[in-house]
Amino acid sequence: MEIAQQATPLPISTIAERLGISAEQIEPYGRFKAKIPLNVLEARPYRREGRLVLVTAVSPT
Repeated sequence: MEIAQQATPLPISTIAERLGISAEQIEPYGRFKAKIPLNVLEARPYRREGRLVLVTAVSPT
């Protein structure tokens, strides 16, 4: 928990730019989150090991 609290998140636009993803290809949700279509991720010239988190519903409570 301490590590997470010490981290400073980067704006999603900065992360997308570093990955070569244009602003038109993301759907921002605030400064630090965005939806990115799977076809954009699959078309990347490199595919590093990572984790993909799919959220299909959000509880209002």
